[in-house]
Amino acid sequence: MLRAFLALILTLGLTSAGTAQQTAQDDSRAVSSGAQTLEDILARQRGDWTLPKLPTTGPVAKAPRAQYQDQLGVRGATSDSEIWRQLKGGAQALPSSSTASGQLIQVLGENWRLFRRNYILKYSHLVLGGVIALIALFYLVRGRIKIAGGRSGKMIARFSMSHRIAHWFLASTFILMAISGLIILLGRPLLVPLIGKNANAILSSAALQGHNLFGLVFILALLIVIIRFMRGNFFQWADFKWILKGGGLLGGHASSNHYNFGEKTWYWIVVFVGLLMSATGLLLEFPMLTDVLAWHQASTILHALGAILLIAVAMGHAYIGSVGMEGSLDSMLRGEVDENWAREHHDLWYEKVTGKKAVPDKDTAPKTEGTA
Repeated sequence: MLRAFLALILTLGLTSAGTAQQTAQDDSRAVSSGAQTLEDILARQRGDWTLPKLPTTGPVAKAPRAQYQDQLGVRGATSDSEIWRQLKGGAQALPSSSTASGQLIQVLGENWRLFRRNYILKYSHLVLGGVIALIALFYLVRGRIKIAGGRSGKMIARFSMSHRIAHWFLASTFILMAISGLIILLGRPLLVPLIGKNANAILSSAALQGHNLFGLVFILALLIVIIRFMRGNFFQWADFKWILKGGGLLGGHASSNHYNFGEKTWYWIVVFVGLLMSATGLLLEFPMLTDVLAWHQASTILHALGAILLIAVAMGHAYIGSVGMEGSLDSMLRGEVDENWAREHHDLWYEKVTGKKAVPDKDTAPKTEGTA
């Protein structure tokens, strides 16, 4: 009789302890909003874990029981790699910061970094170096384009003083912006191996200050050039004929007005790419203009690509306008060009301003007497 009474007491004590433990687990789970607790994990490892009571309120109560049970498995319903893949792909969840718009991981920054490193930093200096090589090769093969008839000594006014001031104002600020911008963009991969980190840091800091300072000056100069040079830079039918003859390089004379097709193309590149550079530069210099992160990231990419394009085309323009063609630099230094230069390269404009024919008729051409 005594033994039966002791067994009953022991059984009631063990049952009370189990109930108390389950109650403690339920209380801890209530605190954690239904998520699995350390006791759940330890019990699952011992093999004596049972599915707990689901909460009656909160987000977990709305989930299917089978889904809740799967999430408490050894690895859950989804593997860790799959979860991170979903998060990096833009999985939405709450709560989150206002700038991420519910996205747990912002991957635009990583995409921006990879594009900048794998494409812009990798190929920018190769593009510019390739342009320099092509210009040098063209000079070696073609040589300097001389005035076929030689200088006549007679000059024709081509650009006014205001044209030349606007041109050199933009050219000087563009050179400063190009040099400082290239130091900022390519200083680490190109200059650090040559001058070291400390010297590059000092040079890059100075370049950044100068770039930000002269950026507003560049925008002013750009607007002046756009307005001052717009007249005469709209495309005409003669420009398409100029293209077909390759500007005279493919044989035959390519007629043109005050500006040929190449000069007009350069003007519109300056207009559109220059305005793009100005807009993105303002956004980078004054980031408070917008709090959209994607705009800032896109601005850095477009600013770098636009800079490389402008610098590359500007080198070709500078070559043709100076050492590449005899007599062309006179137009921006003196505002005048030789009559023979105008007749050969801008014959339609020459005929308009002089009233003479660029190519005399055979009947009116001076005859030379033959020798006996």
